[in-house]
Amino acid sequence: MPIPEDVTGEEIDKDVRQELQSLPKGLAEDVAKNLVMVARLIDEEPEQAYGYSRVALRLASRVAAVREAAGFAAYATQKYSEALAEFRAARRMTGSVELWPVMADCERGLGRPERALAMAGEPEVQKLDKAGQVEMRLVAAGARRDMDQLEAAIVTLQSPELASNSVQPWTARLRYAYADALLAAGREDEAREWFAKAVEADKDGSTDASDRLAEMDGVEFVDALTDDSEGAEPVADRTTGDSAASPERHEDEQHDQGQGQDQDDDHGQDRDDNS
Repeated sequence: MPIPEDVTGEEIDKDVRQELQSLPKGLAEDVAKNLVMVARLIDEEPEQAYGYSRVALRLASRVAAVREAAGFAAYATQKYSEALAEFRAARRMTGSVELWPVMADCERGLGRPERALAMAGEPEVQKLDKAGQVEMRLVAAGARRDMDQLEAAIVTLQSPELASNSVQPWTARLRYAYADALLAAGREDEAREWFAKAVEADKDGSTDASDRLAEMDGVEFVDALTDDSEGAEPVADRTTGDSAASPERHEDEQHDQGQGQDQDDDHGQDRDDNS
């Protein structure tokens, strides 16, 4: 696959670069460039990222970082069985538990929420760092929702991390997941409160909490462009009708239950994850 001229391979993390030192220099450079492309494209063009990950995998399947990258690329394209296999391979190579949550989330994607819940109770969870444990909690709550256990999902998300006023990298997603679970359970007033708290913590727009909050408040964004106002910006119009609850949506819930065809993570990063 084509590699842009500005990609040198030096952009990758130093730990990954160190792993690639076991390869011949030219091969290591080629693998590094493909890994850079995976990282560049995985959010916006996941299918292309997946293609680059397959090239890297073909070149260096015995490098743990390559197997992990291939796993995340497969995960991003909802190839859950394939992603789970790659995450398991990476874990065997490194002995690390950091992928445990995303592995559990892959089980959800394969329509096996009970397995994700079982993984949430394994000793590996205690070995995760705080971010990984939060991600595992998110995955477990998602599994509860998959099983229509809404109240149990709400209880699963109730934690010191949720109650804390300190804003951490996971705070917005945790508050969002809690608000979404409350809304699904029909607890709209509480849901609105927690969507607002998610907005406060979401400085980089990692969730659509502000949109969800606007919907609950009855705010509808309309295109105000007319022939006489070309170039004008869209404006917000507050409707007078009842607020409509938006479709159920979880941060990690990109999982299609019907897609049992793919992936065996969640998070850990992978829901790991995701928490």
